[in-house]
Parts: sequence; C-alpha cells; structure tokens
Amino acid sequence: MLFNNNDFDFSFFEIPGSEFQLEIDRNKFANPNQGFQKGNMMTNEYIPYRNFNAVKLVPKNDREQKMLKVMEYAFAITDLNLYLDIHPDDIDAYRLYQRYIEEGKKAQQDYINSYGPLTISNANFKTYEWENNPWPWDDKEGDMYV
Repeated sequence: MLFNNNDFDFSFFEIPGSEFQLEIDRNKFANPNQGFQKGNMMTNEYIPYRNFNAVKLVPKNDREQKMLKVMEYAFAITDLNLYLDIHPDDIDAYRLYQRYIEEGKKAQQDYINSYGPLTISNANFKTYEWENNPWPWDDKEGDMYV
C-alpha cells in the first residue's frame, strides 16, 4: 500500500459518513452511457457542480447514435484505465475494462461499416476516402456546421 511503514494517521479516510471513502464499492460503476454523460464512471464519486444535472444526449439519426456509442465506450475505457492505475488489483474492474474494450471495438466497426473510417488507420487505401464528401462537419447539403 502507498502509506505503509510511515507515521501518518490516515484513519480519517475511513470515517463512516465522511465525504471521502478509501475503498470504492466495486458494484458502483456506471454503464458507459451514464459515465459519459456525467463524466465519471464511479457513480458514488459523482458530485454535480452547483447542482448541475447532466442533460440526456439524444441522437437525431443512426449516424449520431453509432458515434455516441463509440464515444461512450472510449470514455468508459479511459476512465476505467485511470481507476486501474490506482487500483491494479481490482479484478472486477479489469474484467469490466476488458469487456468495454471488446464492445468498443464492435461499436467502432459498426460505425466504420456504415459510415466510413474514423481515423486514418481505418481508411481503405485502395481509394483515398478522405477527399470524399461529406466531411464529418458537413451536413447533407455540404453547408458547414462550424
């Protein structure tokens, strides 16, 4: 443990009802959708800023729905990776992390199959697809969103 063999008293971390808890309840991980919208995969650590309530994201079409799934899994993987940096022995979190990596790959492939590459490494080099419209920031008529 980080604080072994020292003279510091960290028992205040374990006071019932205190704002900080040393151990995280392993059953309190949010699903990727909830974690993405709140910005935290640990549900018992989420404290909204000034009573802010996260607005539910509502995709307008299939493309936005598939992109939202890709973004949700990317966030969940990154946040669980940060958690595992501090808690490397948490096997349940690691299994969840592995599951989200696999589901994230499926979500990316689903988007790529439907709408084309997300990154240069997803591009088909038989033809150079990056020059084709619409670009991600173009709407159907080619007008700029940005």
